[in-house]
Order: sequence, then C-alpha cells, then structure tokens
Amino acid sequence: MKLKLVEKLPVRLGLLACGLVVLGACTPEIGRKPFQSDVKCLREQMGTAMQLSFPIAANTCQRMSDHNVIFATNKNTHPLPLNLRGAPDLQKLADQYNYSYTR
Repeated sequence: MKLKLVEKLPVRLGLLACGLVVLGACTPEIGRKPFQSDVKCLREQMGTAMQLSFPIAANTCQRMSDHNVIFATNKNTHPLPLNLRGAPDLQKLADQYNYSYTR
C-alpha cells in the first residue's frame, strides 16, 4: 500500500507545482503586491489594458485593518485610508468617489 502512495506522490507534487505557477502568474491584475505603495498600486491597476475605474482599482489596492488576513479572528475589520501623498490627481478621484485617504 505504501509503495503505491510513493509512486503517485511525484505526480501529485508536479500537479500542485503547475497549479501554483498558473495561479501565481505575474499579471497586473493580481492586485496589490507586497511592499507596494497605494499610489503605485492604483496607477498600475488603472493603467492596465483593462483600464480599471478608480473604485475598482481602489478596492483592489486598499488595505484592511487586519492586514488582509483571509481567516481573520477579528470581525470588526475596516478599510484603511489610502495613502495618496504627492498624487493630487488620485486625491481628486478619491474625493469624487468618497474614498478616505491621507494627504
């Protein structure tokens, strides 16, 4: 019985590795990258071939108070204000769509 499991293990690991490569492909539509600023994330999301609107890009780039943990234990999480220092064009869009941000 153990021999059959060992023979199938490389196949399963290969399929898992292929699945991770496909899911983790480097495309601009993947959302916020680690250590990326809010301004850079918004500009990348709005500048893609899909030409995302500001609300969709802001929802993609906005961080949450629980550090975007999927299985958070705190149910009172809230979106953090976007840090839009030095980007008056994005500040104007944030005002237009009523998004909170820091100047």
